[in-house]
Amino acid sequence: MINADELELTEKLIHINRVAKTVAGGRRMGFSALMVVGDGNGHVGFGHAKAKEVPEAIRKATEIARKSLIYVPRKDGTIHYEVIGRQDATSVLLKPASEGTGVIAGSAVRAVLDAVGVRDVLTKSLGSRNPLNLVRATFNGLKALESPDQISARRGKN
Repeated sequence: MINADELELTEKLIHINRVAKTVAGGRRMGFSALMVVGDGNGHVGFGHAKAKEVPEAIRKATEIARKSLIYVPRKDGTIHYEVIGRQDATSVLLKPASEGTGVIAGSAVRAVLDAVGVRDVLTKSLGSRNPLNLVRATFNGLKALESPDQISARRGKN
């Protein structure tokens, strides 16, 4: 488990949504917030939380994001190989790019990749463009990445 207290994490708000709960007297309004935190050096996490007020939703989402940190292996500012992350009706294709290409991605996917510290990558989102599913699909793709050392160790090679 990665300790968030030891890392210099940057926080990025991706999406705020107004949500309503129907009760006997009408509707109770609230807010949901989607946050991404990362150190720009391979560690990234995301959080989604709801509250009656926007600042409280953001605080809760940030807390959840700090607890869900993962490590992403990178090589020279890009990823090692092409990967597809899937979540419900959303797929995100992440493709390594040559140096100087930059991050070619939509807003939710870009926020995650910036937080990881990936500088050169090509992405394509397929299917639903729901911000929460885009972030989850991107995370599923990043979680599936392994460094060449991990792959050779798993295969029993050196």
